[in-house]
Amino acid sequence: MASKGWFNLESAGSAIPETQYFEGDSAFKFLGLSRTTRMYGFIGCLGIGFLLSILGAIVLFLGQVSIFAVLYGFGTVISLVGTGFLIGFFSQLKLMFKPVRVLATLILLASIGLIFVGAFVLGSEILCLILVFVEYLAYTWYSLSYVPYARTAVKKFVGLG
Repeated sequence: MASKGWFNLESAGSAIPETQYFEGDSAFKFLGLSRTTRMYGFIGCLGIGFLLSILGAIVLFLGQVSIFAVLYGFGTVISLVGTGFLIGFFSQLKLMFKPVRVLATLILLASIGLIFVGAFVLGSEILCLILVFVEYLAYTWYSLSYVPYARTAVKKFVGLG
């Protein structure tokens, strides 16, 4: 069998047990998508979300706050949706609102909404930048909740624990 190179998700996927991320109520179960196809969907959503967020940042520095809000907001949401390819949307929603990460989730979602308010209602570039920073902090804290002892390590590192 010929090697497909370093970006061979089929062989890399065999190291991940089927029950780890791909079991349960995947949103695409009814389509019969394979594990590899769902990985491509996840990576695609992550890439598109990142690209939209970067384009939004560029547009913000050109002074177009409303276009920034649309691009950046959609970029963030598309990145979050990508996880649905891995674990399913309903599983993701259940995990997002577990007690260990509910505060970070609420701050993340509120900051996405408030970016739209800052751009469309108030027209404030500075407020949008502050809310982007808050969103990144909330998303980082949210993501760290999935890694055992990561939050504790970060707290100790910054002197809070």
